[in-house]
Amino acid sequence: MEFTFKDRYNMDDMLEIMRILRSENGCPWDREQDHHSIRKDFIEEVYEAIEAIDTEDTELLREELGDVLLQVVFHCRIEEEKNSFDFGDVVNEVCQKLVIRHPHVFGDVSVKDSGEVLKNWNNIKQETKGQETYTETLESVCSALPALMRAQKLGQRAKRAGMDFENVQSAIEALESEIAELKKAINENSNIEEEIGDILFSAVNVSRLCGFDSEEALTRSSDKFVERFRKTEELTRFDGVDMKSLNIDELDAYWRKAKN
Repeated sequence: MEFTFKDRYNMDDMLEIMRILRSENGCPWDREQDHHSIRKDFIEEVYEAIEAIDTEDTELLREELGDVLLQVVFHCRIEEEKNSFDFGDVVNEVCQKLVIRHPHVFGDVSVKDSGEVLKNWNNIKQETKGQETYTETLESVCSALPALMRAQKLGQRAKRAGMDFENVQSAIEALESEIAELKKAINENSNIEEEIGDILFSAVNVSRLCGFDSEEALTRSSDKFVERFRKTEELTRFDGVDMKSLNIDELDAYWRKAKN
């Protein structure tokens, strides 16, 4: 195998390394992979990059962005072996997309603010993708997105068609109505999962109308729960008590104390 070791590699080197890894004399594991087998790896690498952004860890971000890029190169190589497309085709397509969707930069369109930029972007996107109805814009939202993120995008796109709540209060009333329907479903032991889903979707609408991202809001609440749980456990251990030995009222007392 011919390979030149370097102190600093570039994009061409990365493509060549992936070609070697997938070659007959390369790595057995890399050769065995397909799009589906490394799908979760792609997702995990993106989330790890997001965590680096959230923690403002620059060195970690550099590493994780490399791992994300590796996944892109890996998937491109799989398709190149099928003579379908290669990394160059991917780069070309995204460059063309950027030029087409920024006519205020690469053309003669004038915009006054970022709001008009986004409006033009969405209009151009709808036109280039051949979407003729509002429903098609909703159907184009990726179904593999985290559920809260997808619900938020669906609400935003429905708003473009004029279908939205008049204000936050009306969205809260819809949420309260869904909660009442869940209580009824539980009493009747029927359609419980569906009603829970409706509550979550309604809660996303409230978050959206308040100007917050529901995915991020739930992430913060989850972090808050872990921190409060940690404090609760510390309090019980300080008293020489095992959390599992406490009844619900006793646990609630510690939980309230941890909140303060």
